[in-house]
Amino acid sequence: MKFSTLAVLAATMSSAAAEVFFKEQFNDETWKKTWTESTKWRAAAEMGKWEHTAGEWYSDVEDKGIKTSEDARFYGLSAAMSKPFTSAEGKDLVIQYSVKHEQDLDCGGAYLKLMPGGKKFDSASFGGDTGYSVMFGPDICGSSNKKTHVILHSNEKDENLLIKKEVPTESDNMTHLYTLVVKSDNTFEVFVDNKSVRAGKLEDEFDFMLPKEIKDPDASKPTDWVDNAKMPDPEDKKPAGYDDITPEIADPDATKPADWDDEDDGEWEAPMLDNPEFQGEWKPTMIDNPDYQGKWVHPMVPNPEYKYDETMYAVCKDGCTHVGFELWQVKTGTLFDDIIVTDSLEEAQAFAKETFEAKKDAEKAMYDKIQDEKKANEPDMDDMGGMGGMGDMDGMDGMDDMDGMYDEF
Repeated sequence: MKFSTLAVLAATMSSAAAEVFFKEQFNDETWKKTWTESTKWRAAAEMGKWEHTAGEWYSDVEDKGIKTSEDARFYGLSAAMSKPFTSAEGKDLVIQYSVKHEQDLDCGGAYLKLMPGGKKFDSASFGGDTGYSVMFGPDICGSSNKKTHVILHSNEKDENLLIKKEVPTESDNMTHLYTLVVKSDNTFEVFVDNKSVRAGKLEDEFDFMLPKEIKDPDASKPTDWVDNAKMPDPEDKKPAGYDDITPEIADPDATKPADWDDEDDGEWEAPMLDNPEFQGEWKPTMIDNPDYQGKWVHPMVPNPEYKYDETMYAVCKDGCTHVGFELWQVKTGTLFDDIIVTDSLEEAQAFAKETFEAKKDAEKAMYDKIQDEKKANEPDMDDMGGMGGMGDMDGMDGMDDMDGMYDEF
């Protein structure tokens, strides 16, 4: 992106104390020196190639990103951050980047990962089994499974925790901006296109801690507890002869055929029909149980093992040093751009204003123009005159002469 002097000055003043730990705009070939492909993750035949392009519609052909380019392939790519981000009190973590699905994505991920590792990080082997601290971004598979992943590492549990409530995502063909903020006050917020789509306390939306309450281990359901809401009506009795009614009866209208021979055909029996008077197994009418006490609820008691984790936000406790994409896509054509990792939401928003906000309208205009041209070039069925466009069918009469051909076989 090209920054105006005033915009840069304004951004600098509004976020003077902010630190930027990583920023990537992919506008020239130097991105290849920053990023390393995962050549040891899977066989080369399974790995897709990254294309450096502005895409099929854009605001500026020189404003490029990186795009998945081969269907049904894995994609692995990672880069060392400019400097490590280490979680600390009073220090927020902000991850932001843009995603554009040009291919009507049917199944595939488009999420970004933040990893520890430092100098020991194996970029060539980076893949699905590589440990990470944050996984964030859209994931789509089918029409019903569309979400934005938010997965954070718990130091207390030493595991990665999925957000409990699904976060919405965008699935159209335009560029969309995804922003995650993990705050040091143990809250978080997710933005899509600079609009908040989910926010809350880490303890409420993730299982960072054991439950505050547990079922009382000393309590049990009383043996005389009545939890049946209904009971058989003691006044309801089975009618006399009810069990004598059979499920089937012989067809009363059937008669023995005149040519039936008992010696040759055996004894004749009328065919059976469903008995219209048969009502199935008799069951008494159910009535409200006057002794019903409701469903027994196990009493809860404070969990003696519960303790509040003051450092839930510290997903990068030992320092996050790398960012990366580790993806599988069935149908490719997703373009990534404008990545920033910082400790200031204001810094990320200023960056978004100079990138995402500055180019989205021109991109949409070009996209609409392309779609309009496609529609204009589509054949008009009305102009084809329906089936009349197939011409005179009289010539099909000649097909009658082919009848003789079949006589030869």
